[in-house]
Amino acid sequence: MQDLLTGFADALTPANLFWAFIGVTIGTAVGVLPGIGPALTVALLLPVTFRLDPAAALIMFAGIYYGGMYGGSTTSILLNTPGESASVATALEGNRMARSGRAAAALATAAIGSFVAGTIGTVLLSVAAPFVADIATGFGPPEYVALMAVAFVTVSALLGPSLLKGASSLVIGAAVGLVGIDTLTGQPRLDFGVPSLLDGIDVVIVVVALFALGETFGHLVEGTGGSRVEPLRGAPMLSREDFRRSWPAWLRGTALGFPIGSLPAGGADVPTFLSYSLEKRLSKHRHEFGHGAIEGVAGPEAANNAAAAGVLVPLLTIGLPTSATAAVILTAFQSYGLQPGPQLFTESGDLVWALIASLYIGNVLLLVLNLPLVKVWARLLAIPAYYIYAGVLVFACLGAFAAGGTVADVLILTVLGLVGLLMREAGVPVAPAIVGLILAPLAEQQLRRALALSDGDATILVSGPLTVSLWVIAILALLAPAAVKFWRSRRPAPS
Repeated sequence: MQDLLTGFADALTPANLFWAFIGVTIGTAVGVLPGIGPALTVALLLPVTFRLDPAAALIMFAGIYYGGMYGGSTTSILLNTPGESASVATALEGNRMARSGRAAAALATAAIGSFVAGTIGTVLLSVAAPFVADIATGFGPPEYVALMAVAFVTVSALLGPSLLKGASSLVIGAAVGLVGIDTLTGQPRLDFGVPSLLDGIDVVIVVVALFALGETFGHLVEGTGGSRVEPLRGAPMLSREDFRRSWPAWLRGTALGFPIGSLPAGGADVPTFLSYSLEKRLSKHRHEFGHGAIEGVAGPEAANNAAAAGVLVPLLTIGLPTSATAAVILTAFQSYGLQPGPQLFTESGDLVWALIASLYIGNVLLLVLNLPLVKVWARLLAIPAYYIYAGVLVFACLGAFAAGGTVADVLILTVLGLVGLLMREAGVPVAPAIVGLILAPLAEQQLRRALALSDGDATILVSGPLTVSLWVIAILALLAPAAVKFWRSRRPAPS
């Protein structure tokens, strides 16, 4: 509690309040804009925040993260175009409500539910994160190798449409992350005789290329079409009946979202759909589902924002990102010389607690921004998509040049952007590549340390109950998709 109060003292300084406000404003705006998510926005802003104080930059990025979760509901409800997969469940009933003239009620229950779930999730984050970090301080090199294996398998399976495509993305990111001079032997690797690659490829350039340029090139190839925006009538307010039906769904969504989001194999997709299914099963108005049931908006939106807080638990305590935005925020930490993990709370405790305190403040700012200004955010949907992506392209190139200062960095950005386009066209997700880019060098380092400690004896990797348990989890996660597919194929077809 003392650490949290100290964090509030830091977060409530005028400068940090300003950056929190900037972050939630930008996050809400990019959440509203279709196709521009918080991961892409944080990636774009990474190069231009190098001169900021680390606490200010991370507070702003956290505001963008939470704001993007809020703003995504506006696009899902008014445009039926979820910006992220976690917003799909919100669109199922939200857009139906908008079509029937109840867009204001849908946006109100989404905004208030996000505030409730985000606040409860942040309280739970404040309690759970130090506890998990204390456990993780006992990890040695063998435990970290096993944990990285769990991360690689679960990220490949959960952040992609299939295990093969997720693993392919992971390998691409790992290959890029290992470019440069081998720190142990001093030998160059994967540099193809290009001197500018001897120092490796800046992770910021890779993130900007795969997210920003890959997305922009993809829209250029596919063309940009318009969609019908549902009109917003009246102020975003809840009637007494709407509130009575919404608040239990908010609490149930929070109860699902935070624990699942906190798992190393978590994320926001699973709890949102679980929440939607649960609300449909428990509702006394089941006949309204598919036609605009307010519980179908309240529950998934609360689960989405609670999971956003939960995702920060493995990110801050063991350095494991379980979503695309978390992977980019991990890059932001590394760009300031910080490595999320158990030592972060002891070595940079003031920064971490200021970041956590800013999440409480950001939730309040978002509620103030979302309800009164919802019509302003809705007008952003009228901006032509090609204007948006032209700006993304310009800022991406400027950011890459600012990060490295050479034309070679812009060329690398372009090449990796084309790789991102090929991945997008092939249906290969980008998020596992970022995880591989960041974690593969760390996994290699820990593996070498473990083998050095054991004089090359590989059995050290399974020398304790914790390492064995982690390897079992990794194997089960690897076999689970095939087992589920086999089980479904063996089920008798319905008559």
